[in-house]
Amino acid sequence: MKPNKPERDFPVVCVGGSAGGLDAYIRLLKNLPSDMGVAIVIVNHLREVATFLHEILPQHTDMPVTLITEKLDIKPNQVFIIPEKRDLHILKGEFRLKPISKPRGWPDVITVFMRSMTKNWDGKLIAVIVSGYDGDGADALCGIKKAGGITIAQKPETAARPDMPESAIASGCIDFILSPEEIAAEIVRIADGMNAR
Repeated sequence: MKPNKPERDFPVVCVGGSAGGLDAYIRLLKNLPSDMGVAIVIVNHLREVATFLHEILPQHTDMPVTLITEKLDIKPNQVFIIPEKRDLHILKGEFRLKPISKPRGWPDVITVFMRSMTKNWDGKLIAVIVSGYDGDGADALCGIKKAGGITIAQKPETAARPDMPESAIASGCIDFILSPEEIAAEIVRIADGMNAR
């Protein structure tokens, strides 16, 4: 391996949510250790309203929480937040931001980011769908599984808005249906398994 080449083989956990997602993000992050070697990317689909997740979530995790900017390096043991009105992509180990491709109707920013991960990320992929309206993310889950990733939906009865988890489950490509606390335990288990190699 070239000494200057950054490590790009750690797991990326994409947590996609919308309405009611804040509760799920907090319950998830509270139960994740800060040194498990994975990057957490929260893709909360917002079209117009500014996100405040990067101000709220640091109260619930010891990991640094960063609002994503163009060409920001993706690193383990950090939480990254998508800004509003943007599609998010990964290229060469960096985040790339583009104007939102679906400005009307329900956004599909979770689907867009997950598809970019399957094409452009070498490490393990973990896709998590939590509370939200509509079905953003569901169309990308089978692609995540085909790429060898793991897919998780929040147990609908634990979600403030079960539409997104239910759409994810209906895709037929979900590995686990869990509460936010159980999702955290599963991510830890996956990370431990990878670190043991």
